[in-house]
Amino acid sequence: MSEIRRRRPWLAVLLALLISGLGHAYLRRWARAFGWYVVITATLVLLVPDAAVDRLLAREAPPLADIAPGLLAVLASVVDAYVLAVRNNRRYDRQRGAGGERTVETGGKTGAGRTGAGETGTGTVERAGADGTVTDESDAGSAGPEGERRARRTGTDAEGKPPGAVPSTIKCPNCGRKTDADLDFCHWCTEPLDAPDGPAE
Repeated sequence: MSEIRRRRPWLAVLLALLISGLGHAYLRRWARAFGWYVVITATLVLLVPDAAVDRLLAREAPPLADIAPGLLAVLASVVDAYVLAVRNNRRYDRQRGAGGERTVETGGKTGAGRTGAGETGTGTVERAGADGTVTDESDAGSAGPEGERRARRTGTDAEGKPPGAVPSTIKCPNCGRKTDADLDFCHWCTEPLDAPDGPAE
């Protein structure tokens, strides 16, 4: 199936009025276009008298009762083309709405989904300082006032842990970066951690 594109219902109606089946061809409904062409042609040949067709070709007005079957067939084709165009546009709008990317602004950067450019998948944001060094900050720890409000609301600290819990990270006394509290050395500068310097700020 070809990609759905937005169509103009008024153009489908106009083309269906000009030539039977042309409005459906504009909508890329080939089988339906051929079907309506056959139906309208058969109606004109079988149900409309030849005298009425001759008067139409001579640009004279034939009796309305004689050409009524052909007019009804053309009208049905036009209505069908219009309805198909409207349905096509609704389906196009639904696909655009379902397939659109949700963008989330995180820390001044816009990315798709929860993790944006410059962020890791673990909720850690890497930020470059003024001196060019890159530090990574936890989303919970760098929440600032929002983290404090959440802590007061939920009865936890700024990192979302209950009060008195053992910190998972500590601040290295040598380089000042946060490192794993379970390690005996800083994984940033590889200097030994003689004594924990307290939880990372």
